[in-house]
Amino acid sequence: MPRILASSNAEQRELTQRKVLDAFGELLFTHGLPGLTMTDVARRAGVGRTAIYNYFADLEQLLVAYALDETGRFLTDLKHELAGLDNPVDQLACYVRAQIEDLSKRHLPPGPAMRSVLSAESFAKLSVHVGELSKLLQDILQAAVDQGYLPRTEVTDLAHLIHGSLTASASRTTADESGIEAAVRFIQAGAGARFDAAGNAIKITSGAA
Repeated sequence: MPRILASSNAEQRELTQRKVLDAFGELLFTHGLPGLTMTDVARRAGVGRTAIYNYFADLEQLLVAYALDETGRFLTDLKHELAGLDNPVDQLACYVRAQIEDLSKRHLPPGPAMRSVLSAESFAKLSVHVGELSKLLQDILQAAVDQGYLPRTEVTDLAHLIHGSLTASASRTTADESGIEAAVRFIQAGAGARFDAAGNAIKITSGAA
């Protein structure tokens, strides 16, 4: 089978960097982060043990790059899915489901737990995407409150509680449909959502004045 060659050094570098990130993600899924080394990643990516350092200085830099790349793609896909939903309670379900599925695939330390494996400087680099995720959830919750689907509450605090619940349940929730559905319903109910006999969200207040 003919090899696909990059047309320029910049493209070759981008392709190799992609191979390294993909290899790192595969190893996170199969082995987890503890004990993982740059040599392991280089071997999986088919890159020389010394050449990998031309792309990432150490495992921490690689972890940050992978987290930023995955979170960026996750946000793009999630926003696309949310755009197809009108009801904010359905959007909340979409958000929770996406987070559970993502956590089950990536095997990254969730949320604030990243602080334990990253320096303050590296963790700060992730804060933009983390903040964007939090803002996205807060907007969903505020819309649900304004439209009368959730009781009046401080949405910032509620978003923190939801993210905390997702983090705590990341290792306990099964990624099968029944486990995900149970987690979604638990968080929706905890936020104050109510449903009719057909499972559709119903308004509990008259919404914004």
